[in-house]
Amino acid sequence: MNNIKAVGFDLFNTLITVEPHALSLAMDRLILSLRQSGFPIQEEPFKASYQEMAARFIQRSRQEGKETHNRFWISAALEEAGEVVSPEDLRIAEAVEHYFSVFYDYCRPIPGTEGLLSSLRGRYPLGLLSNFTHGPAAREILGRTGLASYFDTILISGELGFRKPFPLVFDTLSEKLGVAKHGLLYVGDDPDSDIYGASMAGLQPVWSTYAMDNNLPLVWAGSDPPGTEIPRISSWQDLLSLLDHEVKTAIS
Repeated sequence: MNNIKAVGFDLFNTLITVEPHALSLAMDRLILSLRQSGFPIQEEPFKASYQEMAARFIQRSRQEGKETHNRFWISAALEEAGEVVSPEDLRIAEAVEHYFSVFYDYCRPIPGTEGLLSSLRGRYPLGLLSNFTHGPAAREILGRTGLASYFDTILISGELGFRKPFPLVFDTLSEKLGVAKHGLLYVGDDPDSDIYGASMAGLQPVWSTYAMDNNLPLVWAGSDPPGTEIPRISSWQDLLSLLDHEVKTAIS
């Protein structure tokens, strides 16, 4: 690491974790909302179709760099069930809100996160860059977990229209923080989106393995892990030690 001027963070499995059963509860709430809106959907076929459509849209998003949204997956899944509904339909928008409302109660900061951010805020500009389809939900989660106030800029892919590892989002983070990319440290857990993406964009990545080390569900299963040339941390003390070493090296 060299001449760090600002620090950026990923969100999920880097700063916060989600209780594993939240996804199942969110899907139940989504289906209930759609049924209450008059869609006579069958639970298991709809779940399977939704998951298939989500995978299809997300794969396209990864290839093109443009963010997708749950409303497209819901609309496509409903069409599979014989219900032709626009992704912009207000009933789908309501179902999306019900889906994400589950996460407000089941997201938790990784232990020590607020202490870390409080310590770093006096030393560096701090930024958040998260791949999250629904911006309002991401900001609600940040507010409820008490993390929003620590950041000088918060960038959500669902609001930007593009997602990591597309270079534009890292460029935007650098611009918003007012530092050159080579002086921006970026901490994340996903090798593809966070580590390789940040590195290709000219940032200095740090691989956080807290989620992996604690056997939490990983969304990047199957990706090749970064090599030893990328700094790896499994606790916030590891990150502080890296930054302290960088400061001492610069002084000497």
